[in-house]
Amino acid sequence: MSSVQLYKLPAFVITWHLIAFSQYCYALYYDRFFVHIPDDLLIPKMMRPTEFGGRSKFLTYWCLILQALYFTICLLNDFIGTNEVAPKRMPVIRRVKDYMLAAFAFPVALNVGVTFWTLMAIDRELVFPKALDAVFPGWLNHVMHTNIVIFMVLEICTSFRQYPSRRSGLAGLGIFMACYLVWLHVVHHFGGIWVYPVLDVLNFPQRILFFAVSLVFCVGLYLLGEFFNNLIWTKELKQLRAATGAGASKKIK
Repeated sequence: MSSVQLYKLPAFVITWHLIAFSQYCYALYYDRFFVHIPDDLLIPKMMRPTEFGGRSKFLTYWCLILQALYFTICLLNDFIGTNEVAPKRMPVIRRVKDYMLAAFAFPVALNVGVTFWTLMAIDRELVFPKALDAVFPGWLNHVMHTNIVIFMVLEICTSFRQYPSRRSGLAGLGIFMACYLVWLHVVHHFGGIWVYPVLDVLNFPQRILFFAVSLVFCVGLYLLGEFFNNLIWTKELKQLRAATGAGASKKIK
């Protein structure tokens, strides 16, 4: 049985979504209640959860919450929605699920994962100082920065969805990233720190360019997700279009 047929097995889909949901919820719980960074640990000020904004100042934390929320919606859809390719009536929860992966869950997860491991390869002190190894478990680091990518790829391969219109999807992603950008500046204004050290060494025009490049990168990741989804589900998307076209013809008659 090919991977694209697994959505036809309700038990498999529910089990998969339950595993993902449990992992992200436990990671949030463990990070909140069991990860404590001593004041004397030699790490940059902006990386301390005790600073203004706490954990929420990091895009990684936003992404972790986003993944937990997405797989919560997946589970709800498994029980009260539908995973059919072309249902007679598309439930609202299914529409929310499909849109959320396209506009938020996939591009933000890949942004966090790719950016983190790229900077780790260049200079880990910029994103995850070696001193953190003593208090921040490796498995939690991988949940936050590795599994988010792996699980999103697996989700696209195992659960069918129709991407929203590109305009609608990119608008949602743009609003999400704009909200985080505003939050970065709120943290800087009230906390006196830039969340990411690279912003500290850039002047204003360079910072604008940095944010513009970051936005273009996110748009590229959105288009990658759309391409990957359409490649995996080519047959099913044709089936959906045919069913939609037939339904439209009946209404006209």
